[in-house]
Amino acid sequence: MILPPLGTEQLTGCSTSHLVELESGFRLHASVVPAWQAMVEAAAEDGIELQPVSTFRSYQQQAHIWQQKCTGARPVYDQQQQLVDVQQLTGWQKLEAILLYSALPGCSRHHWGTELDLFDAASARINNYQPTLDPTEYQPGGVFALAGEWLRTEAGRFDFFLPYQHYRGGVAAEPWHLSYRPLAEQCLATFKLADLDATIRQHPIAEQAIVLHYLPDIFQRYSLTICEPQQ
Repeated sequence: MILPPLGTEQLTGCSTSHLVELESGFRLHASVVPAWQAMVEAAAEDGIELQPVSTFRSYQQQAHIWQQKCTGARPVYDQQQQLVDVQQLTGWQKLEAILLYSALPGCSRHHWGTELDLFDAASARINNYQPTLDPTEYQPGGVFALAGEWLRTEAGRFDFFLPYQHYRGGVAAEPWHLSYRPLAEQCLATFKLADLDATIRQHPIAEQAIVLHYLPDIFQRYSLTICEPQQ
């Protein structure tokens, strides 16, 4: 499937021209919607009510999250789900701690409209549970274990995959994060370091100087390093 490429402003979350709004209020790229709806229907037949926690996020939304994490206003966790005191960290250590679970503004796949963070609303209701997007929720014995297994085995039928199924040295494992492969692959191939650099300079963020210093490393480790779709 060949789709029109996204421009720099769309790739970096500075434009919403590529999006449509779902009945739920969440936004996705128009080409993703039919596959998403088909997957929701198939999951429902297996007793799973797929519901987004997050889809598109703009540059400004991501910058707000980034700001809060840099200042300690929003919690930062390590891979063992232990709190990290980012105010005791500086330089690359601070960036590394935040980037484990939160993308750099302009660098989030959620900007593309191809990504969804999902949970099983049926299981949440039965258990009177509020999802926290903790990996243990999707592991055997977790409240969303059935949904996690379904996404691993069935999402590929609808051209979705788990880009962070396993930790590969960049973003932590996110068993809730699904990506629409046909368009996401095009976006990643089109996304350039120089465009990201220019966007951040135009729209300053917290820790701007240290971010720009390490931007090539961030781009390679947290943007280009993903899990490949399973065939």
